Amino acid sequence: MVKSLEQVHEELNVWGFPHHPWEFTLGGTHVTLNPKTLIMTWVVMLLVILFTVSATRNMNMKRPGKLQLMVEEIFLFLRGLVFENMDPRKGAGLMSLIFTLFIFLLFSNLWGLVPTMQSPTADVNTTAGMAIMVFFLVQFMGLRYKGAGHFKHFLEPFPFFLPLTIVEELAKPVTLAFRLYGNIYGGEVLIAVLLGLLGLNTFFFGGFIPSVVWLAFSIFVGFIQAFIFTMLTIAYISQVVQEHHEH
Repeated sequence: MVKSLEQVHEELNVWGFPHHPWEFTLGGTHVTLNPKTLIMTWVVMLLVILFTVSATRNMNMKRPGKLQLMVEEIFLFLRGLVFENMDPRKGAGLMSLIFTLFIFLLFSNLWGLVPTMQSPTADVNTTAGMAIMVFFLVQFMGLRYKGAGHFKHFLEPFPFFLPLTIVEELAKPVTLAFRLYGNIYGGEVLIAVLLGLLGLNTFFFGGFIPSVVWLAFSIFVGFIQAFIFTMLTIAYISQVVQEHHEH
């Protein structure tokens, strides 16, 4: 008998996390909260803090530990991307944000692969919130380096292109949010479906090859999606700061 996605979730829900959103009215406004997403986000933030603190607590220049080397390599890789796309004087101040963004996305994408857990990025509200943050960061950086001239590109190459350029600008956070959400959520759904098709007993006692194969692919996708989101963030920021000419 093929089990539904909801049935599989309930059987794996050994921690008692509620799956259904909480809906209530606050000041006349209808509010919907997903408690499991909130809990998983807090857990991921804690994991990120523990990881980075452990990697940098006893830093040694002569004999660095494995975690220190890992963090250094990630930082140097991201710094290379930033400095290739914008002036190092402008990009250096963004490195803490870019590094934190990548690590948080990576942990979020992979956390849902742990049995009974859920990726925060498998909830469109999380990815939309992060995409909106990037959108406003881009506008802030444009205003910082160009002032009111930042909005000049909305009228280029011709003023009557204004509606199209506005749509193009608003499409950026939308594509950022749904690309990340779709890939992570799709991977978790397929794993749950495989569990439902095979049955939990079959899964734990030998018939786990399809799930293992998809699990490995999902880990790869988690890395790739964290990189793509971060790379696009760098690209969008570089577009609004690289055309600035200092007098």
